[in-house]
Amino acid sequence: MRISRALALLSCASLLATVTACGGPATNSPGANYSGAHLYGADGNMTNTVGALFEKYPGVLAGMKGTRPLTAMSEEFMARVKSMDGSLTDYNYAGEAYDSVMISALAAQTAGTTDPKIVATYINGVTMGGEACSTFVACVTAIKQGKDIAYRGITVRSGFTDAGEPSSTSYGTVHFGPSNRLDNGKTEFLRAGDDKLATKDAGPKAAAQGGKTASPLIFGGIMTISGDAKAGSHARHAAAKLAVKEINDNGGVLGAPVQWKDGDGVNKDVALQTLAKHKTAGVQILIGTGSSGVANAIMPDVVNSGMIMFSPSNTAAGLIGLPDNGLYFRTAPSDTLQAKALADMIMRDGVSKATLIGRNDSYGKGLIEGVKKDLIAAGMPENAIKLLTYEIASDKVKDPEEVKSLAQQTAAFAPDGVLIVGLAESADVIKALADAKLAFRH
Repeated sequence: MRISRALALLSCASLLATVTACGGPATNSPGANYSGAHLYGADGNMTNTVGALFEKYPGVLAGMKGTRPLTAMSEEFMARVKSMDGSLTDYNYAGEAYDSVMISALAAQTAGTTDPKIVATYINGVTMGGEACSTFVACVTAIKQGKDIAYRGITVRSGFTDAGEPSSTSYGTVHFGPSNRLDNGKTEFLRAGDDKLATKDAGPKAAAQGGKTASPLIFGGIMTISGDAKAGSHARHAAAKLAVKEINDNGGVLGAPVQWKDGDGVNKDVALQTLAKHKTAGVQILIGTGSSGVANAIMPDVVNSGMIMFSPSNTAAGLIGLPDNGLYFRTAPSDTLQAKALADMIMRDGVSKATLIGRNDSYGKGLIEGVKKDLIAAGMPENAIKLLTYEIASDKVKDPEEVKSLAQQTAAFAPDGVLIVGLAESADVIKALADAKLAFRH
């Protein structure tokens, strides 16, 4: 694996050597000279679990590349995660899930209580300032000595912002090989964001240490455990449960073992049922949701419940800024950063005409709109960019005929770059593009 230079803001001038579209309209049109389109994806579909859905389309993903929040994880950490689920083939958001549980537990230890409204006021503070620590044992030891801590775990390498998300992060540029599986040898890492955006508010002072609790800390999963997208959540579940195990192996929180309760969040209706079940069970901290669209839909109910919702995989930029009463956090970075990473990748390939296709929710629509904005800022003419969205129902394509129509529109537009933003269902979009005879550049 290679480490690239830090991700920088794009400008047309900096890309003139590789892009000829700056300043004028695109000229691609279908015809004998059309050589096809580069295929791009984002975190939701750049996984081996999605690649496995193309058994009847051998090699169709070869050369497809995209971005996803990704930090170089040690073999030792991945082995620990796999010990919780031996079937894992991807570790997508595993580090983020592990860190979300650890940060929550350390905030409760620092607060001296498991009351979620109080714990929430400590979460940002345990990621910034103070003494850096990277394991539960080291961090709790420092807390019990009365020290402020700055948790630096698997993916958290800088303090959270005031809004409760990473101030900087790492993205991976990942590539599919000829067997529709990711070629890990081609992965590069890009640093994005700005550590200077970390909060300056250290939060309230730590409570008296050495305390005990009569109300153990209870985590409730609200990630996807049903439907077509469930395979993409396996690593998140395994990593969250690994964190719970390691916390309990080292004394728990405030003298009591922490608990984990499974729960599904595949769509709004299921997530609301899970929310009510977890509330009845005394859950203080929800780990999830998996989907940004579901998080957006249930946020008012989360606020009314008084529970913390801490997501390892919500990336929609619009989630930060929603009324959350200080109860919403995420270890996954905002798509504001990912849009820049994707636009950079597209422009560096010399793409002059692009179709951006996304599922019609806060994740898909929000990300393709962000990429369009950054492509225009980099010099691509607006009339060289086509935005298309498709409807979903329970994380599946709602209308196959709609997707077929989008594929035909894309083929007629003859772009030299196509970005697909979605989860497992986006495999149907790529298949439709192939069926529409859109040539892919491999």
